[in-house]
Amino acid sequence: MKLLETYFGAIKLFEIDKYQDSRGSFSETFRADKLKEFGIDFQFVQENQSISRKNVIRGLHFQYDPPQGKLIRVISGAAKFVEVDIRCFSKNFGKYQDFLLKGEDNLMLWVPFGFANGFLALEENTIIQYKVDNFWSKDGEGSILWNDEELAIDWGIKSPIISEKDANAMLFSDFSMNFYGKI
Repeated sequence: MKLLETYFGAIKLFEIDKYQDSRGSFSETFRADKLKEFGIDFQFVQENQSISRKNVIRGLHFQYDPPQGKLIRVISGAAKFVEVDIRCFSKNFGKYQDFLLKGEDNLMLWVPFGFANGFLALEENTIIQYKVDNFWSKDGEGSILWNDEELAIDWGIKSPIISEKDANAMLFSDFSMNFYGKI
């Protein structure tokens, strides 16, 4: 496992080693000791998987109670991930970074607490798997509108497929008023 880059002093992009021969390939997709070397020393308590159709946007989601970080990888297909810095006292507050992850690229993304996470599925049946360091809590989650004008995220799509929940998410300005100082 190699650390490729760190963004906003917190988000980390990794490349997972892949060993190939005539039989196929093998990868260690999770090694707690290696992640610890890169400053990620959490106990992962839940693993989730989503399968999305092409042009589905999920997000921008965050969990504040209990705080939750995510270790994300694409199993198959491709997705554009967007991570918005919602750490109130960060110099990058309200800025975002996007990432292209494909199943065949063997990339993995660590997104700690303090970021709103979303993705756009770029291929049919895109499978995303992620480990989290705290259990999901309906009462402690939030969502920011995927196309909020203040954030000005370039998703590269005008009419995505979105859930009712994501279509009715809060504006970033509402997030700022209601959560400032809590994240």
